[in-house]
Amino acid sequence: MSPSETITSRSNPVIKSARMLKEGKERKRTGKFLVEGILHVGEAAAADWKIDSILYSPELLESEYARNLISRQSANGVRCAPVSKDVLESLAEKENPQGIVAIVNQKTALLGSPSSNTISSAIALVAPQDPGNVGTILRTLDAVGGDALFLLDGGVDLFHPSVVRASMGTIFWKPVVKATFVEFSAWARQHLYQLIGTSAHAEIDILNIKLVERKSILVLGNEQKGLSKDQLEACDLAVKIPMRGRASSLNLAVAAGVLLYSLFEGPQPKR
Repeated sequence: MSPSETITSRSNPVIKSARMLKEGKERKRTGKFLVEGILHVGEAAAADWKIDSILYSPELLESEYARNLISRQSANGVRCAPVSKDVLESLAEKENPQGIVAIVNQKTALLGSPSSNTISSAIALVAPQDPGNVGTILRTLDAVGGDALFLLDGGVDLFHPSVVRASMGTIFWKPVVKATFVEFSAWARQHLYQLIGTSAHAEIDILNIKLVERKSILVLGNEQKGLSKDQLEACDLAVKIPMRGRASSLNLAVAAGVLLYSLFEGPQPKR
């Protein structure tokens, strides 16, 4: 097929392969994932992630930035194929898609890489279940100038479309490290990190904590169970968010936002 030939069939092999990446099993098998939208594809390219191909609908794509992005990627050897509006909509998760989808190679960091010298503040999530929460937390981590996200003991597929979308492109800039909690806590002790656990039953109110001049990682449990007793004991201290009303808890991403800003942007001494 020539580069200028528009794909109009949903059963085209290229389209079928791209659509299969909506499934976690296929993402795991291929090591690839779908990235939808002008901002997200642009950030993947700017962060120098390996893009296998870009599928775009000339009928939907009105952005000059996006058209230039496609031209640059095509010049760099990325397959850029025009598709019909109907085909593009079959790949998109959102209604009224912007007209561009990319197939991108996955990338995660190993524990110990990046170097501990490059991480002074970070967040660790233990087996999170909601992909939207993980993407939102990545976005908030970026907003407060945090350095990395640790995903511990499984949970959400980092490359789920909802993670990518909710991260608003920050997934391509912040290293994400996958490990077990045991591996992570041993690494943190070795490199002298302060682990700040979270619990509704903690004695320390987040509004009263003052961080010392020490590298710190905020540790949150998942949406249903929180941190276990053993996990809390592995932390240097545990904090809670004050709850003034009848609600007994906050959404994980909201709680992470409150804690990240309180710990890393509050009145405590800068590190």
